[in-house]
Amino acid sequence: MCGIAGILNYDDALVAPPDILERMLESLVHRGPDEDGRLIDGELAMGMRRLSIIDLADGQQPIFDESGRYGVVFNGEIYNYRELRGGLLRRGHQFRSRSDTEVIVHLYEELGPACVHELRGMFALAVWDRRERELFIARDRLGIKPLYYAECDGALIFGSEIKAILQHPAVSPNLDHRALSAYLSLKYVPAPSTMFAGIHSLLPGHHLHVRGGRLQIRRYWDISFKEPEAAGNEADATEELLRLLRESVSLRLRSDVPFGAFLSGGVDSSLIVALMAETQSEPVKTFSVGFGGGDEPDELPYAQEVASRFGCDHHTLQVTAQDFLDHAETVLWHLDQPIADQATVATHMVSKLARQHVKMVLTGEGGDELFAGYARYEGEQLSRWSRYIPALVGKWIRSGARNLPGMRRGKIAINALTIKDEATRLANWFPMFSDDAKRALLDASQTTMPASAASVFAEHLGRCDATTPLNRMLYTDSKMWLADYLLLRGDKLTMANSLEARVPLLDHKLVEFAAGLPTQMKLRGRTRKYLLKRAARTLLPKAIIDRKKQGFPIPIDKWLRNEARDMVHDLLSSNNLKRRGLFDPKYVERLIRDHESGYFDYATEIWGLVSIEMWLQKFIDTSPRTASSLVAEVGHN
Repeated sequence: MCGIAGILNYDDALVAPPDILERMLESLVHRGPDEDGRLIDGELAMGMRRLSIIDLADGQQPIFDESGRYGVVFNGEIYNYRELRGGLLRRGHQFRSRSDTEVIVHLYEELGPACVHELRGMFALAVWDRRERELFIARDRLGIKPLYYAECDGALIFGSEIKAILQHPAVSPNLDHRALSAYLSLKYVPAPSTMFAGIHSLLPGHHLHVRGGRLQIRRYWDISFKEPEAAGNEADATEELLRLLRESVSLRLRSDVPFGAFLSGGVDSSLIVALMAETQSEPVKTFSVGFGGGDEPDELPYAQEVASRFGCDHHTLQVTAQDFLDHAETVLWHLDQPIADQATVATHMVSKLARQHVKMVLTGEGGDELFAGYARYEGEQLSRWSRYIPALVGKWIRSGARNLPGMRRGKIAINALTIKDEATRLANWFPMFSDDAKRALLDASQTTMPASAASVFAEHLGRCDATTPLNRMLYTDSKMWLADYLLLRGDKLTMANSLEARVPLLDHKLVEFAAGLPTQMKLRGRTRKYLLKRAARTLLPKAIIDRKKQGFPIPIDKWLRNEARDMVHDLLSSNNLKRRGLFDPKYVERLIRDHESGYFDYATEIWGLVSIEMWLQKFIDTSPRTASSLVAEVGHN
């Protein structure tokens, strides 16, 4: 687990600047505090910061093939490296280490770009061909590991985090207004865009190739959600799911350092812990988070029940409103761009707790997106009736629903199900601001900012082979919500604490199996994650499986009315909003006033606007600074 960065001048007569690479690597020190490495070769300068997990003594990067022609820097883990290594040895390759990184360079020597099809894991990697002067960059299938790039002044600049790219003097931090529009709709920025104009995210399942100053990007993997012709045998499917789960967890326990698991008490993380406990002679170290000051009970009792059942070495913490205020800016800096997610501070703090005990954790991300765990999947099943609602009637219904108190989830469903167009409807199923609300929010001067994020969904839907509403929604969620929201949050905030996070439910073989299941094995009536829960019944208590999905019950609505009130009024002051010229000050003022009255819950919207203003102040308003000053300012809170 590492952070990588590099510069490639398209003119091979120009030497890549090692001093800039040093600053880029310095900005990634939290991702790899153990050691660093560089490959400097004329027009190319690339390197890495290492968090050593496998082959602690000899896994230093860059690693070269036998001839020294190919060199690789790599962020991630290749879980089937032992099997790959055995095959490579039989074919005559010579190894100098027992690290997973070295199998990549030998596979590239044999297969070139096709080597990615052999890799089972999470990765962002760069391979330099010294003889042909070619650079190859690839990102894993699901987007577990991030990779960003920019083209400036005749050079390709890339890195595991945007802050590394910003260290290059040719890169100016400017707001991408179309990305901001997508963020306002979705709570995150969908790849390949970022909130920074000119800086892009390499899409999951894609690789990038540069030769002779020409950059090409190609997709090498996709998920098929094509429905099977036969219904399938439920017992056989359950047995195969359990086999794949055990195999995936077992592969992800290959480690030379202490490890544990995040445990929420939900089905996904509890199932991971149960499977870990099957193979471990020592108690599994588990880590959970709760929240102080809320009326709603948190999930700590459920996590404790699971931990007790499997004899775990269990650790917990409570996140308070003061924690929220103290860590918000640090979290934003590590994220690089805002995510309107109240759970970011909790993720950061539980990662900090875990790092005191272990160096790697397994997490439960992916179960909801593979097996239909969200309420919106039930709702989308009703979308077939949307076609019968006249557009004007739908508009009237949405307008009336906005003025109803409470009912946040109900209003979201009403809003989405009165929209005929599939892409527009999917963009409005879990919005921060609906299309109608965003039109009211945006300042009158923002005439070029699109009101809808539908075009992003339409692009993904155009490649989707599914025909049912459920599978089409699962496909877009796997491409956007999962990669650009959940996985980005998980990677950035665990790595902020030099902690590696592995996601067993997103093994690509398990993903392909789940995608190919009949829809009734994912969502049966009102039972979500049907097959996963059936498999879990052999391992988990009934109370854990059948309880209502809760998520993070963060009392942010109350915090924004009380402890965080001054922060909200400061960042979203009328003067600030007028100076930005992005949002209508009167609309924002009314939003805050209605929320503080307690009559409406606009916590998500207000926190989203607070986050963008904090980001603008941190990344856009300030002059470019060195990585070390940024780390000193916010990196160690």
